[in-house]
Amino acid sequence: MDLAKKQPIALTGSTNLTYLVFFVVVLIGGSNAVAVRFSNLELPPFWGAAFRFGAAALLFWSVVLLQRIPIPKGRALAGAIIYGGLTIGIAYALLYWALLSVQASLLMVLMSLGPLFTFFFAWGHGQEKFRWRGLIGALVAFVGILVGVGNQIGQTLPLIPLVAILMAAASIAEGTVLFKSFPRSHPLVVNAIALTVGTVILFLISLIAGETRALPTAAPTWIAFVYLVFAGSGLLFYLYLYVLERWTASATSYTFLLFPVATIIMASWLAGEIISPRFLLGTAVVLVGVWAGAIARPVEK
Repeated sequence: MDLAKKQPIALTGSTNLTYLVFFVVVLIGGSNAVAVRFSNLELPPFWGAAFRFGAAALLFWSVVLLQRIPIPKGRALAGAIIYGGLTIGIAYALLYWALLSVQASLLMVLMSLGPLFTFFFAWGHGQEKFRWRGLIGALVAFVGILVGVGNQIGQTLPLIPLVAILMAAASIAEGTVLFKSFPRSHPLVVNAIALTVGTVILFLISLIAGETRALPTAAPTWIAFVYLVFAGSGLLFYLYLYVLERWTASATSYTFLLFPVATIIMASWLAGEIISPRFLLGTAVVLVGVWAGAIARPVEK
């Protein structure tokens, strides 16, 4: 869309569909951390991630070949490779490893810093102008997350996994911002290339780490794996690019602010955790911050 013709978003037609896709991304993304915790019970982290994304890559390549979608070249291909390396290869190596010792809710709370990283990276790359409203919205939503789930974090924060999660959030933010700088390609082929690149990186890390590479044997692991491949990878990454192609990088990154909400709900459903009034209050604050910073303003590119 020509920037000179940008119009404020209207809650009709395809715009409503984009909002719906946004919240589906939140639900799937929020449940992924819980599924990865099940996967990590049996599979080494880097091999488990490579196994998951390798299967998802095959799924995407099958669709690309069946539909005869052209493979991008030049800068478009470079953009897909960089996107995959940063948002899948590097980021998920850090996240899978961190989830060995960090609770899913804590991980998602820290990942909610993603919009702040994205905001400053997009501003630094000259993609977006500095807006106090966006920054304030991100800060308000992050405060809401701390109010809602801060009592579940625990008394101490493991330093190295904490740094790994923050690096993962920064890697995803930078990959998302850089992706906007390259020519567009079909989202299915972009995901196929990105997942392939991420799988190669994760597999190499698994080799270097000396992990045992075997197939799952327990039923819960297989259930988590199937979910992570089809919903948590295939559907999630396709829908995320759908939103990213229609919204700014900063607006799209607000999914990370809502991920902790979905994670706690899923953990409550699967593990019987109690949702406290404090969590409900934090959820309300998060929604206010997301609305003020990402939705209640023009977000189409």
